[in-house]
Amino acid sequence: MAEDIDLLDRVTRFAGEFGVTGGYRTPTQAEKAIIVDGVSHLFDGNVDKARDRLAEVDYTLDTFTDAGGGRRFAEVSDAAGRPGSAHRGWGRVYVDLGAPPRWSVQVPHPVADQGTERLGARVLRGAPGGVMVMAGAHRTAGSAAGSGAAEAEGAGDVADGGDEGDPADMAHRTDSVFHAVVAELTRRGLPGIQLHGFADDSVPGSDSVVSTGAGSRAVPDAERLADKLAGQDVAVCRAWSAPCKLSGRTNEQGRLAARHGTRFLHVELSRTLRSGSRRMDETARAITYVTTGWSRDTR
Repeated sequence: MAEDIDLLDRVTRFAGEFGVTGGYRTPTQAEKAIIVDGVSHLFDGNVDKARDRLAEVDYTLDTFTDAGGGRRFAEVSDAAGRPGSAHRGWGRVYVDLGAPPRWSVQVPHPVADQGTERLGARVLRGAPGGVMVMAGAHRTAGSAAGSGAAEAEGAGDVADGGDEGDPADMAHRTDSVFHAVVAELTRRGLPGIQLHGFADDSVPGSDSVVSTGAGSRAVPDAERLADKLAGQDVAVCRAWSAPCKLSGRTNEQGRLAARHGTRFLHVELSRTLRSGSRRMDETARAITYVTTGWSRDTR
């Protein structure tokens, strides 16, 4: 891989290959275990050992310097998803190599929640010690319905999770590579923020819903994020203190964080906040205010 690559462009191109149906297979327990073991070596700073382990399930580990932000990252990707191979849809993991892992940004519905993959890349650039876990398929991939939950097609993520039966809905399944990697980060005590999107008219009176999911450990972080967003003239529904739609209470990664006592934020953003570089940059800066604090936490 070339030494200098734009992280945002790379993530955007990857997500642009997703189809609304097909392109997802549920991994076996053995496959998940190998991937988790591989990324665990990476989190511990052993790139070569991680690369060898990941190769056992046709995953690759490349490193590059982000031309847009200057940080050096590792990219863990599914080699089986390359042209000419069967696409398994297990996603990617990006790890900042310049600092020990301190926090994660999670993108469970790229493309379906339009622009969340690009926002995730912006957030990853913002503070040291970040890990981005990104789904590798449209949330309806592998389902018969195909387009039922596709925000990009206008339906919006309006039912606090959409169709939880979709095989590739990473936010509501525990049998995925996405969940297994997040579980390892959660086990290590790393706080995480998960990005979602809704159609502008789905939550009347609000541009964003900030929640701590099933737990309450991250309420101070949620308050800081909500205040930053409000300072940018974003109308925020604060789910820890008010009834809000799309509060993410059934989110599986949030439930796991609650059981471990790990900080977790579930953030829903209107389409307007995910449309255009200026609005995305503003939202990323608000989130970076929180992740910068997490990056300094050495507990």
